[in-house]
Amino acid sequence: MSSTTEWRVPPAHQPSSGNYKFDLDRALTAVVGLHSLIPSDAFSAETLGTERAGNGVLIDDGLVLTIGYLITEAETVWLHLGDGRLIEGHPLGFDFESGFGLVQALGRPGIDPLPIGSSATTKVGDNVVVGGAGGRTRSLASQIVAKQEFAGYWEYLLDDGIFTYPAHPNWGGTALISSKGELIGIGSLQLERERGGRAEHVNMMVPIDLLTPVFDDLRKYGRVNRPSRPWLGMYTTEIDNRIVVVGIASKGPAARAELKTGDVILAVNGEKVMSQADFYRKLWSLGTAGVDVPLTVYHEGVTFDVTLASIDRAKLLKGPRLH
Repeated sequence: MSSTTEWRVPPAHQPSSGNYKFDLDRALTAVVGLHSLIPSDAFSAETLGTERAGNGVLIDDGLVLTIGYLITEAETVWLHLGDGRLIEGHPLGFDFESGFGLVQALGRPGIDPLPIGSSATTKVGDNVVVGGAGGRTRSLASQIVAKQEFAGYWEYLLDDGIFTYPAHPNWGGTALISSKGELIGIGSLQLERERGGRAEHVNMMVPIDLLTPVFDDLRKYGRVNRPSRPWLGMYTTEIDNRIVVVGIASKGPAARAELKTGDVILAVNGEKVMSQADFYRKLWSLGTAGVDVPLTVYHEGVTFDVTLASIDRAKLLKGPRLH
């Protein structure tokens, strides 16, 4: 992705202040650029890289909400404000279940935070703004085109993800802003869907309502004070109603059990797996991190049973450094 100084949203897709009842330019000043540096020996470096860039949203005095993968194991975080100032940030923590990450600015941003709204009250067809760092020229007039379950290949599941079209080209950590000028989601992904016989790109947004239950813990402790879900360290996708392994995380339970790319997960604890979301729900229903996970696997014409000793993935990650 190009740096934020080298690209613009096409003018026809930029939001116009006259189309909204709130102060659009003021709201967009709360969206900041975010640049993270991660040690080369970090566990997440092999999949997410050692340098990550995206966006974040000022939601409180010095607190910036972003998408967690941008700051996972970050050693250094810099916040780029719209007036050109650069402020160092401290990664407070992130929540695996929602995907949110929280950063504390180590200087005074001197800008108004974006008020938090309700994602539950949104509906398909609502006009929204997908705000990127840099104001209107790097933001997008968009629309909610779906609210539905989303299962991610990295052992991630949302019951009610928000999907918007057209898609923002620098989606990570963008602000999903309602017609009231309130924050209703944070940008996570760009996906492709087929509509009317052609492919189009949409953004998947994490609903802001998932923040309230975890906010205080993230701010105080860096992670949510609840038992961790069992993690297997495998990347899967749904192909022809089958759950296919498309990658294996090093040092994870699946790697230790010698599962391979191309393996098909048929059942969890003897119960047939019907979808990727069903796979995750059956896995997590067995208990907390550390529980044994019996799988039935198909590999090159052979069906076999294997038990994986799940772990808490957080134990593989570097914690934020203290300031």
